Amino acid sequence: MKALVRFLPLLCILSCEVDDQINTPFHLLVPKGFPEANIPNDNQLTIERINLGKKLFYDPILSRDSSISCNSCHLQEFAFTDANPTSIGIEGRLGKRNAMSLANVAYANFLQRESGVPTLEMQVLVPIQEHNEMDFNIVAVAEKMNEDPHYRKLSYEAYGKLPDAFVITRAIAAFERTFLSGNSKYDTNQLNESEQRGMALFFSDSLACSSCHGTFLFTNQQPKNNGLYVQYTDSGRYILTGLQEDIGRFKTPTLRNIELTSPYMHDGSISSLEEVIAHYESGGMNHENQSAMLKGFTLTITEREELIEFLNSLTDSEFTQNAFFKE
Repeated sequence: MKALVRFLPLLCILSCEVDDQINTPFHLLVPKGFPEANIPNDNQLTIERINLGKKLFYDPILSRDSSISCNSCHLQEFAFTDANPTSIGIEGRLGKRNAMSLANVAYANFLQRESGVPTLEMQVLVPIQEHNEMDFNIVAVAEKMNEDPHYRKLSYEAYGKLPDAFVITRAIAAFERTFLSGNSKYDTNQLNESEQRGMALFFSDSLACSSCHGTFLFTNQQPKNNGLYVQYTDSGRYILTGLQEDIGRFKTPTLRNIELTSPYMHDGSISSLEEVIAHYESGGMNHENQSAMLKGFTLTITEREELIEFLNSLTDSEFTQNAFFKE
């Protein structure tokens, strides 16, 4: 009986908090020409879920020593990349890969450079437990959150339960699904003549850029070997499959906001768009798994400048300055 008496106040607290679940529907306004995003049934967007995810995205509570957050490697002004060759984790630990942009991840079919994670909810787990990133455990994150009355309140409002792995992964994914970018000069048909000539080059058969960087996302989302090296220290998709043909294959990144996301390539080894174009002009290093699309080409100085002007026209300043995404 005494145990029951002690337990009753807790039941009252929990029932009151459950009643606080609000779930105000959030309508995702997709850019013109974009299809509707596929939102999981167990994580439909609500204001409460997005607010909780936003708080977690900027909170270093996710890292073992509370020194870094998601935002540490994904800054809005760089289209949610970090401007480093490879990301930097707790205690200054260097990762081995360049941070990919989070723009339009609501449409991602697979995530991570090796295209190994099928959902945003699952992807959240990767940096939290990765030794060179947050080096923590999501169960321990939930324990820390449960010590905070505000987090408990937000969790109940969003998901009707105390903070746990389900709540953490889904809230952050809900916030990240709002990162839609589709309002560049290209999207609004405001290209000048030089940019238009650059666009013609980009979509031409001779350059074939759009073979890998087509669709409204400016990526086909496929893992490809782009001939960056003869020998890869990071074997890419091979890590997942063990297949020889997957050595050096990495997910094709979006070119949206490419002006802001340098340095480039999976390891951040190329610092400028001029160097990127030079690599593709050369036809690559002829790795055995190199994509057959890489055949090399020749551009004049003017053509190269116009191609870069077109790539820069994919910058969406509304996206990088949107106050809704800010901490």
